[in-house]
Amino acid sequence: MDREAVVSLHDVDFAFDDHPVLQDVQLEIAGGDFVSLIGPNGGGKTTLLRLVLGLLEPDRGTVRVFGRPPAQARGRIGYMPQFALLDEQFPVTVADVVLMGRLARRMPLGPFRSADRGVARRALAEVEMADLEQQPFSALSGGQRQRVLIARALACQPDLLLLDEPTASLDPGVQDDLYELLHQLKERMTVVLVSHDVGVVSQHVDRIVCVNVQVAQHPASAIKGELANLFTSRGGMCLVHHEQDTGRE
Repeated sequence: MDREAVVSLHDVDFAFDDHPVLQDVQLEIAGGDFVSLIGPNGGGKTTLLRLVLGLLEPDRGTVRVFGRPPAQARGRIGYMPQFALLDEQFPVTVADVVLMGRLARRMPLGPFRSADRGVARRALAEVEMADLEQQPFSALSGGQRQRVLIARALACQPDLLLLDEPTASLDPGVQDDLYELLHQLKERMTVVLVSHDVGVVSQHVDRIVCVNVQVAQHPASAIKGELANLFTSRGGMCLVHHEQDTGRE
């Protein structure tokens, strides 16, 4: 895979109602990277993802995805949001959910084409959910739902996959299965995920990006083992020394 920058943020500031959320962000993610964003609640992780998606515009600085403004590159990005709102009474099937990932590529009017359905089936097969495509989405377990939502993101045939807390509330065994899937996907695309569990995620990703208004980066190897214990659940604290004046997280 191309090792040139897939995501670039330079001198980026962003605020909500004059409250700084991100300040002076410098970040580059290369093709083939497997990266985790970690940090406290409200530290700016999801905001950073939304800037990369082009759903938000920075107050200062530049954001580029595949060398272009994010809105122009959105067709190459697959996104799994943190919360999937679902009316439990709405009769949507697994296949219907995955086909939502084809909405940007379908014809403006009319049903999905056979080609769209073929892409959705292949995405379900890749996450090992093809045998459940006609099952109600609401009947699935938490781990199964996460796999289906990843399949929805894959249905747009992305080169960059963004996932916001994909392992939240999953049992450890199910988390391991999900990380194994992400390792497979990383062979052909860049993967960026948000996580609070640095002790687990540092065993899987290549690089950790600490986000708490400002940003600092570390190779995952630097925070494995005993050092991972310095990342506590109390406030999502990141107790790793940052050489630059980025503050403590």
